[in-house]
Amino acid sequence: MNEKVMINDVLSGVKSSLSTYQTAISEAENMELRQTLQQIRNNDETFQYELFKVAQTKGYYKPAAKATVTEINDVKTNLQ
Repeated sequence: MNEKVMINDVLSGVKSSLSTYQTAISEAENMELRQTLQQIRNNDETFQYELFKVAQTKGYYKPAAKATVTEINDVKTNLQ
């Protein structure tokens, strides 16, 4: 398995975990559990972003083109 595949695999796994943490946080009644899950999620978000920057620097990940001002305003209008 090459580096690009490994990095993208880890990014995919972390993305899935973040989604699962968010669901658990929103359903947790116990405040201590909720705070623990939030801290784990925050650490994973930091790790994900750092790994994303590595992938982007190495050319393993190319983000979508930046939205134009018109596209941003259209989304804002549709969400209001």
